[in-house]
Amino acid sequence: MENLKGFNFIDLFAGLGGFHLALRKLGGTCVFAAEWKKNLQDLYEINFNIRPAGDITEVTIDNIPNHDVLTAGFPCQPFSKAGEQLGFECTKQGSLFFNVVNILECKRPHYFILENVPNLLKHDNGKTWIKIQKLLGSEGLGYHIDAAKLSPHNFGIPQIRERIYIVGSLEPLSEFKWPKLTEVETSIDSILDDYPAEAKPLSSQVEECLGVWDAFLKACPKNVQLPSFPLWSMEWGATYPFENETPYSRKIRLGLNGLKGFKGSHGQKLGYLRNIEERWAALPSHARTEDMTFPKWKRDFLRQNRKFYQDNKEWIDAWLPSILKFPSSLQKLEWNVQGGEHNIWSYVLQFRASGVRVKRRTTAPSLIAMTDTQVPIIAWQKRYMTPRECARLQSLEDLKELPASQTQAFQALGNAVNSQVVEHVAKALLCKQTIETYDTDDIVKRVKSLCEKEVA
Repeated sequence: MENLKGFNFIDLFAGLGGFHLALRKLGGTCVFAAEWKKNLQDLYEINFNIRPAGDITEVTIDNIPNHDVLTAGFPCQPFSKAGEQLGFECTKQGSLFFNVVNILECKRPHYFILENVPNLLKHDNGKTWIKIQKLLGSEGLGYHIDAAKLSPHNFGIPQIRERIYIVGSLEPLSEFKWPKLTEVETSIDSILDDYPAEAKPLSSQVEECLGVWDAFLKACPKNVQLPSFPLWSMEWGATYPFENETPYSRKIRLGLNGLKGFKGSHGQKLGYLRNIEERWAALPSHARTEDMTFPKWKRDFLRQNRKFYQDNKEWIDAWLPSILKFPSSLQKLEWNVQGGEHNIWSYVLQFRASGVRVKRRTTAPSLIAMTDTQVPIIAWQKRYMTPRECARLQSLEDLKELPASQTQAFQALGNAVNSQVVEHVAKALLCKQTIETYDTDDIVKRVKSLCEKEVA
């Protein structure tokens, strides 16, 4: 840090201000921020004494002050594996990256730091990442760029949340090295409070459901190793076709008799139901798709689950009726603690579309833009994590305030960048460089000089 001087930065798609916290610690001054959500604008002003502009697409670039560093966690939904992966074709959010490009082109900051989901590198078979490199690199704006995948747990923070960080510099990155990763074992206990009063307790349905899955774990013989693939209880006893045809293909081809003679969810006999609608409804939700063939990953899951059931039918059948009263999302289990104690109350849990996810206490599940039901559960205290605890996972504990509503807080924290990871990246990028504030003429001269060197 010996050569680092004061510098100006801008914070785009600012959210809770993870970039702001990080760069302020390094001596930076935020001269502009943009955030389209009104409640987060209000909060940002409280926390940082600067009012963010609104929708970046409506901001006049000339009104953005000159700056040395541009930071942006541009919207990740168009590139996330969890979404439709429309990328730049996403009309709502995919084009926002080009607003970042336009600002870089006009203002020519010395450096930039961008953050997104790791799937950005693979999106559209790598074509999206190639396009980004062309836009920002020597074929486009002339920045020297580099990228790496980093996660909070790489820096001793108990959360596995891999993100891609892209750095850029107008000068070669010859001395730049990504921050050193730590091998220190983490524990979620390090960020938890002890039975905090504001923590949301488990509902009676959730507690009962977890008790049923705990009974499943207790019933499992010691010589049986629980698999790492998701356990879908609705497949235990099911016989409907899935390998070479699907329930839908038989429904189209044979009508009412297409499902006759098969069993649906949890072994329910389909032929005894009076009409095709009832037979269709008795299938697991994942089988009621209009697919003529199932994708390979689904066929694999179904095959694995049915084999697990056949191998363990004797003890599973005694337990199976107890899970039937719950919705299908609670009828699935992901056991991510191979070799661990068969006690569900000893772990960190999370309800996902894939089921009840069970994780060791070394790390928290990856924070996402969570609904209240997806907030990690501290099972041994029979409660959900609090916004303040989740803020610690994102290294945002220094914020004066979080959104007043827990729902809004969890959504904002799930979208936030991890401030400490950003700080490590920014140190690596900036600390060996002398950052000065240039007026517009200086910037133009430096860019022109750089371009002439590249042409030569």
